[in-house]
Amino acid sequence: TSHTWFWNLIQNDFRTGNIDFEGCMRLLEKMQIPFDEDHLKHIFKKTLDKHTGDIISMDDFRAIYRALVHRPEFEELFKAYSIDGKILPDGQLLKFLVKEQFQTEANETTALEIIMKYEPIDEVRTKRMMSLEGFIRYMNSEECSIFKSQHRSIYQDMNHPLCDYFISSSHNTYLIADQLMGPSHLWGYTSALLKGCRCLEIDCWDGHNNEPVVYHGHTLTSKIPFRSVIHVIDKYAFMSSAYPLVLSLENHCSPKQQEVMADCLKTILGDKLLSSPIGGEVDMTRLPSPEALKFKVLIKNKKVGTLEQSLLRMEEEYHGEVEELSETESEDRASDDTIPPPTVRSPSKRKGERRSSLLPQKKPKMRKTKIALALSDLVIYTKSQKFVSFDHSLQHQQCFENNSIGESYARKLLRSSAREFIAHTARFITRIYPKGTRMTSSNYNPQEFWNVGCQMVALNFQTPGTQMELQDGKFLDNGGCGYVLKPEFLRDRNTTFTPRNVGGYSKPMSLSIRLISGHQLPPSSMSKTNKADPMVQIEIYGVPEDQTRKKSSVIKSNALCPKWNETFSFNIQVPELAMIRFCVEDEVSLVCNEFLGQYTLPVMSLNTGYRKIPLISKDGIKLESASLFAHIWYY
Repeated sequence: TSHTWFWNLIQNDFRTGNIDFEGCMRLLEKMQIPFDEDHLKHIFKKTLDKHTGDIISMDDFRAIYRALVHRPEFEELFKAYSIDGKILPDGQLLKFLVKEQFQTEANETTALEIIMKYEPIDEVRTKRMMSLEGFIRYMNSEECSIFKSQHRSIYQDMNHPLCDYFISSSHNTYLIADQLMGPSHLWGYTSALLKGCRCLEIDCWDGHNNEPVVYHGHTLTSKIPFRSVIHVIDKYAFMSSAYPLVLSLENHCSPKQQEVMADCLKTILGDKLLSSPIGGEVDMTRLPSPEALKFKVLIKNKKVGTLEQSLLRMEEEYHGEVEELSETESEDRASDDTIPPPTVRSPSKRKGERRSSLLPQKKPKMRKTKIALALSDLVIYTKSQKFVSFDHSLQHQQCFENNSIGESYARKLLRSSAREFIAHTARFITRIYPKGTRMTSSNYNPQEFWNVGCQMVALNFQTPGTQMELQDGKFLDNGGCGYVLKPEFLRDRNTTFTPRNVGGYSKPMSLSIRLISGHQLPPSSMSKTNKADPMVQIEIYGVPEDQTRKKSSVIKSNALCPKWNETFSFNIQVPELAMIRFCVEDEVSLVCNEFLGQYTLPVMSLNTGYRKIPLISKDGIKLESASLFAHIWYY
């Protein structure tokens, strides 16, 4: 039957005679078979070696199709459950689902649905059976992905207060390159929003003709009009997620242009802009939930006076009013988001002296900021508040006041007072941002700040690398909506959990991964054909105790279908915080590897059984035809 089905499928394309490489590609596309051109070229050439010319017959095409599609590891599984090696009845498929895929809740209906969806041969499908063709299509589908299908949609409780979630956050969103000379571009906002980012940063400065501009101040980065940025945000704000979007304003504008900003926000965003508390309640003892704030844009900026005063003012029409805000100069200036002045350190400085310089020396300077009330009044649940100390926050800070802390100072805090840090993030939204000395817009490791419950760990989305891969992987969870509920022990105000002392909060997971094979991996950039020497690294990111990395062997000269059959075991103490990253590299030499592709996901989103691991390029683009195949098991 499979033979007849195949001929019927392709005979039309061979009606006018044999086909060339272009025709072969077109036919595979029509059959919806993903392929890498380099690998296809290699298989095509091998088939041509058997005869002269550069065209192939129907039999040749069948051989190419089989070389690309009929993977021995799939055939082996199929034959293990098939009654005659050719057909899989629904009962046998059900056995496979329960025994191999650990789908204990699967029943006859589940098996039948899979047959109806993936079996291409009509005669086989009507008999409630599956051919190898259908089985292969099923094994290559999203249903057999390593990422749990339940986690592809929103499954978490979205009614907790905002501070109970990790929130996907971007830093210097307007930049699409480095932060010294790079271009500012509206695409920075569009791409971040399409990725499900829920906190954008806007650096605002006075522009010509009373029109504020967005750029990285005191640098040569180009400028874009604030008005255009808000138009783009209005268009894309809720395309990838319905949950609230926070605009974090780094405001350097004069009061006059701040009024223009307020006017832009109100007129362009209209009803999307949250300009008063939801339900008209001024009782601000608990932050609202993402569910209650759906389709709303929140402004994060400094605010003067109280919310009651803002609401009274909104009833009257007022313009041009300005208030002064006094605050102490930042303790962590060096890690602040502005580019620091060069410091000259005398070589004689010893460690002891350097340590003493961390202690408060002289009275902190007061800095006065002028804020237009029109802009101040748009701040409701996300008021920017200078961070003084954990103790100060505990005594004075309100739940709607948020802190932004530079990565260097935050790292110091998490090393010296992790427990206080967690108690702080259980109450208040805390944003972490990269230090100003990262001229190339490089990123820090977000994991150490997630470990202490920081909600907004802001990264440079334009800079690819492991840090952004962790960010993308973490926010695949919960339907990619940009909000992920923090584990209970990071939401509890009386928690004793710390990343270095997990104590009774440990729920150890024993994880076993059998790396079976790879398929159509990207060839090495050194290869003139379709070759690479692939190896796979499996890395765990999480609390310090869980951080680990294991490497497979190197398979020489095979990127098309390398086989490993190696098993890796991991013991993970805090799986709720752990991320797992599969990274495929080409061994160029003993000291140098070339990145080929990776996939990162939360450990709690791992599927069990035989699973396909998709691969993503350096630039975050899914490699359509490349994947790994593994067996996953944990308890």
